[in-house]
Parts: sequence; structure tokens; C-alpha cells
Amino acid sequence: MEAYKLWVRRNSEFVHSLESLANGITWLLPERFSNSEIGSEAVYALLGIISTVNQHIIDTTPTRMRPHGFGKSTFPWSLCVSALKDVETVVEVAAQQFAGEERKWNYLTVTEAVKAFVRLTAFRDSGYKMLLQGGELVNMDERLEVSGVYHARNGDSGVSGGYNRPEHIHGYHGSIPRSLEGRAISALSRFGENAKMASNPMWLNKLCPSSEATPALLFQKPTFSTLWFQKGLSGRLFLTGEVLSVLRPLVYVLFIRRYGIRSWKPWLISLAMDLAGMNLLSHSTSWHRRSNDKFYQLSTYEKDELRRRKLVWALYIMRDPFFSQYTKHHLEKTDRYLSRIPLVGFLTAKLVELIVGAQTRYTYTSGS
Repeated sequence: MEAYKLWVRRNSEFVHSLESLANGITWLLPERFSNSEIGSEAVYALLGIISTVNQHIIDTTPTRMRPHGFGKSTFPWSLCVSALKDVETVVEVAAQQFAGEERKWNYLTVTEAVKAFVRLTAFRDSGYKMLLQGGELVNMDERLEVSGVYHARNGDSGVSGGYNRPEHIHGYHGSIPRSLEGRAISALSRFGENAKMASNPMWLNKLCPSSEATPALLFQKPTFSTLWFQKGLSGRLFLTGEVLSVLRPLVYVLFIRRYGIRSWKPWLISLAMDLAGMNLLSHSTSWHRRSNDKFYQLSTYEKDELRRRKLVWALYIMRDPFFSQYTKHHLEKTDRYLSRIPLVGFLTAKLVELIVGAQTRYTYTSGS
């Protein structure tokens, strides 16, 4: 196992490229969306779990220093969330094949309940920070990253980062390499840090005051009582909004199990919870004119997370009953119109087939 970890850490870029290629090929497997075939989904889920484990191995490289004061818990909650999301698709397909369309929602309810429990535990364990990508990424305070860079300059081995930091972009299954722009920025950042280290004399570093004694005070994790009582209305709104975001998929499945996938009630209730949660989060992180108080300043990663959650709302047009009554008709109309154009018609038909097939899977359109 240690030999495998060493190989993954030494060939991280090659591993990412290989994983992306393998994940892409699985979409072309025959009967990918067939109810009677779970092999392709099992392969895809297995590749996703392997990708997640490999990313965790890379992020926990010993040379990647974890900033001081980040927290006492080292349990990989992000790894658990990613693995659960990969397994959930296999659970859905297997339940549909062996238990039927109606009873599969019982198994999906259990799966969503486990995911909600893990996410709430990760939310508490992180000091009640906003969950990034549903808990798949660790929400690292930007102040901690600055602290990590400072310690790296003063002789600590490695660089700040790791532990599924938000710059590692994750898809629905596993992780994918960062963009070219991200790599360029990262390279420039490392170049600047190396230049500063080379230009600064060692005796100047010794004169710099050490922050070893202060991180515990600066980065102490807030407790539930601190946010709920001491932060006042802002803290309560933030906690409520984040809990609504975590529980929304579970409530959605429970209502589907009760009223059926064709009912508008689950669709509308899920949308209402998303809108309410986003409104509460936005209000809790904005200035209050009367009290002149603010819960906290959103970090860059948290602002990106709020944008991502709004983009995920686009999946509502892929969920029944909206899809069967509106979206599907427009897709079929577009397919018929473009089918007369050579090559374009073939590609459009393939794309529509993939979209319609993916829509039959709850796990692909749930946004959880």
C-alpha cells in the first residue's frame, strides 16, 4: 500500500489524466442507462471511488503541510461524502432492478439519510463552516492558508495546502485536473514564493516573530452555542440556511417516496428549500444596518460555492415532472430539426440520448 501511495504522489498529473480518460470512456459503454445492466454503473462508481482515494492520497502527502490551528480532527469526511455519492448510483440501479421502481426510493432514502448525517457531522467538525460541494472539499480558512505559507517560509517542509483543498476541482465522480489557468497561477505563485525565500537572508527570518503561540487563539473553532447565542440573528440564519441545504435532498426523496416522482409537490418543496436556504445564507453574510453586525466575511471559496449552488438550480429543468412536461418536448423538437444536417444531426441525437438517459437516474439530477 505504501508503494502505491508513493507512486500516486509521484505521478499525480498522470493519474488525473488517466482517471479523466477512463471516466469519459464509461459514458460510451453499451446499455449505460439500461435498467437491466448495472455493470457499467458499477465500473463508473468504482472508478469514481478510486479517483477519490487517489486524490486523498495526494492531498495527504507528508510534504504538504497542514496549517497550524486547522483543527484536531483528521477524519476524512470529504472522502466519505465522495465515496457515498459514487456508491449511490449503484444502489439506485441495483434497487431498481431487484426491488422495482417504487421500492427503490426506500433504498435511496436510506442513502440520502446517511449522506445527510455525514455532512452534518462534517459541518460540526469543521467549526460550522460552509460546506463546499456538499462536503467533498474541505473549507480551509484563507487566514490558515496564509499562516501555512508563513511557516513554510520559516523552514517547515512542504507547502500549504492538501486535504482536498478547494482548488482541486471535483466532478460528480472523482476529481479532474485543474484548468490551465489554475496551473499557471499556481506556478507563478510558487515562483514568487521561491524568489522571496531566496532573496530573504536567514537572519531576517529569525527576527520575524513566530506565530506558533497564537494560532490556537486566532483560529479556534466556534461552537454551536457560540453561533446560535453570541452571534445573534446572523448566526442563527447561517446555521438554518446551511442545514436546509444539507437536508434538502433527503426531504426531496421522502416526498418522492410519498407522492411519486410525477407529482409537483416534491419538486416545489425542494425548490422552496433551496431558495429559502440561499436567502438565509445571503442575509446572514450581509451587513445589518440596524445592528451594524455581520456574521463573517465570505472567503473566495465560499463565494464560489454560493455561485455553484445557484448553477445547480438548472437541474430543476431535468427533474420530473418539469422534464417530462416541458424539457423533453423541446429536446425532441431540436433533435428533429437538426437531424436533417449531416454529422450535426448524429451528434445531436447522441447528446439527446445521453440527456434523456441521465434524466432517468435520480443521482444524476438530484444535485446532492
